[in-house]
Amino acid sequence: MAIIETGAALHEAHRDNHTHRDVNGGWLRPAVFGAMDGLVSNLALMTGVAGGSVGHQTIVITGLAGLAAGAFSMAAGEYTSVASQAELVQAELDVERRELRRHPQAEQDELAALYTSRGVEPGLAREVARQLSKNPEQALEIHAREELGVDPDDLPSPLTAAVSSFGSFALGALLPVLPYLLGATALWPAVLLALAGLFGCGAVVARVTARSWWYSGLRQLALGGAAAGVTFALGALFDTAVS
Repeated sequence: MAIIETGAALHEAHRDNHTHRDVNGGWLRPAVFGAMDGLVSNLALMTGVAGGSVGHQTIVITGLAGLAAGAFSMAAGEYTSVASQAELVQAELDVERRELRRHPQAEQDELAALYTSRGVEPGLAREVARQLSKNPEQALEIHAREELGVDPDDLPSPLTAAVSSFGSFALGALLPVLPYLLGATALWPAVLLALAGLFGCGAVVARVTARSWWYSGLRQLALGGAAAGVTFALGALFDTAVS
């Protein structure tokens, strides 16, 4: 009796505590990486221009232009990419739908063979495939999941992807420009704020990885800082070359 009670308690604890990270990233991954892209690209762009010894007004205009251009580019690219992917999936679903209509038994045998390959007893696999194939839409969904690796009812929205990419990129790209908009005339406040933002983005990324927040934050800070340093040096080099 004690063993049974102990086992039940362990099962209950396992059920309550057995959770996983969102391995697909959900909304967090594209939002954070969009903001990170905006931060790195606009910071590098602004430091590159600043390396050429230009006035702070030129740096501000460059930063705002980089924000607008990058955000629209990200939105357009994301919309086209997601829309094209969705169209491809729909085309493949149409192919699968025709096959289910024309060769239902062959598709049922294919599903049974798949379950058998995964360790299900052949007789049971055939019975499961037969029952699942009674509903054509359910059969289509199962074949789509097993063969294409997609859920027909959960395809991403191109508009949502475009809007989220635009917003997250613009938010990230705004950070290096913000100190100038608030009255700063030197580069260092923009660099400090951008580096702090990079560390924060890296720390948030740790939510969808197995790394610690400080490791992810420092890694992103180092990468973004290196990009800004290289572009600043190139700007200074080009300024010297054309002077």
